[in-house]
Amino acid sequence: MKSVFLMFFSILMLTSCAGQDWRTASREPAGIAADPATKPAAIIDVYVADAFSWRGWFAVHTWVAVKPQNASEYTVYEVVGWRIEEGLPALKQYQTSTPDRYWYGARPERILSLEGDKASALIADIEQAADSYPWADQYQVFPGPNSNTFPAWLAKQIPELGLELPFRAIGSGYADKADEEG
Repeated sequence: MKSVFLMFFSILMLTSCAGQDWRTASREPAGIAADPATKPAAIIDVYVADAFSWRGWFAVHTWVAVKPQNASEYTVYEVVGWRIEEGLPALKQYQTSTPDRYWYGARPERILSLEGDKASALIADIEQAADSYPWADQYQVFPGPNSNTFPAWLAKQIPELGLELPFRAIGSGYADKADEEG
């Protein structure tokens, strides 16, 4: 049994390190998101992509993008663990016209897309929830809080989103901790 584990672990480590460097991995737009210059409607999109390196065999990274009506850019909300090491909050918020960028070589998939009046009505709720996210300054791969905890927490705060995260969104269950602590 021990030898099988060691063989599996060795293969995992060798394949995870071969040719993958986060500094050179693609961060190009995937062409999924609507161009804000040509789409005036309010939009809420949630994206998921395989986690970087060998972690992508088991887990995904998720992020949320919102664009108010007539806005020229999206606001993206995502949790990034290495920001903690730099003394920054794990919850990152930034403006971009391309919220659908590859997650360090992994092509994203849009798992939720709302447009028009419904999106417009929920964007303020997302902004308010982001401002009160209880783990904005924390990150832990397992059990969380991590990049999947934030969208899961949004889904709990704003059920009207109808957001369901995939099984591989490890850390999404950590959002239930707010109920236990509250």
